[in-house]
Amino acid sequence: MSAVPASSPASVVSPAVSGAASGPVSGPAASDTQAAPTAAELLAFARSVAADPDVVGELPLDAEGRTWRRLEGPGGAEAWLIGWPPGAETGWHDHGGSYGVFVTAAGELTEHSLAVPLPTEGWRSLELAEGVDRRRVLPEGKGRAFGREHVHQVVNASGTTHAVSVHAYYPPLPLMRRYSRKDSTLRLEYVERPEAW
Repeated sequence: MSAVPASSPASVVSPAVSGAASGPVSGPAASDTQAAPTAAELLAFARSVAADPDVVGELPLDAEGRTWRRLEGPGGAEAWLIGWPPGAETGWHDHGGSYGVFVTAAGELTEHSLAVPLPTEGWRSLELAEGVDRRRVLPEGKGRAFGREHVHQVVNASGTTHAVSVHAYYPPLPLMRRYSRKDSTLRLEYVERPEAW
């Protein structure tokens, strides 16, 4: 992904829109008949991949933009290994009704999120109440799970160090909604669908 200042709407892109994509990397396999993975199983998967220096070390890093590699997620989950140059960020987004996890494999990431679930449809702009903002700093080895209505942005706040993270979603992302935020106003900007990835 091309490097864009954090305040630019163009920096709001999914891991698979552009960049150093390559074939799937195998992770723990799941049989086709296995039940949907739980959030705890996704988190265990992401932690195991994040702790594997061979897999993490194979991801090419770019000084100008994010890089990524698709992973084989457990139980049919969609999973990604993502490299973050200094200053890279996702912009505000949701996961189209999928639940998920992410774990920092190298460096440190900061997640800005909302402490309340938001309705996913039927609005273009919301005024957020005071006190709903949450900030988590996730150093190497730390991660988190999130639910189906989670809205967040993830940032590599370092000015000098790359970060690498592992992400997994179930069901595989049906879409992603991209938002802009100015003060307490969250505005839906556009919807990305899988065919764009």
